Order: sequence, then C-alpha cells, then structure tokens
Amino acid sequence: MRKLVGLAVVAGALLVSACNTVEGVGKDVSSAGDTVAKTANDVK
Repeated sequence: MRKLVGLAVVAGALLVSACNTVEGVGKDVSSAGDTVAKTANDVK
C-alpha cells in the first residue's frame, strides 16, 4: 500500500511539473487525487 501511494505521489508530481497553466495544475492535482482515492478503494 505504501509503495502504491508513493507511486501515485510521484506520478502526481510529474503531472504537475508538466503543465503550464494554473487551470492545468488544478486538473492534474484533481486527477492525481482521484487516482489515489480509486486505488485506496480498490485495496479495501
């Protein structure tokens, strides 16, 4: 579980660093949060 969350954080950081606008950052952070939440629900 720790590795999975760590990978999600790294992926989120990469997504945020790749965008150029504030709107893009919001979408990237939201997407990363959704991915982490889905993964947590799948692990249950």
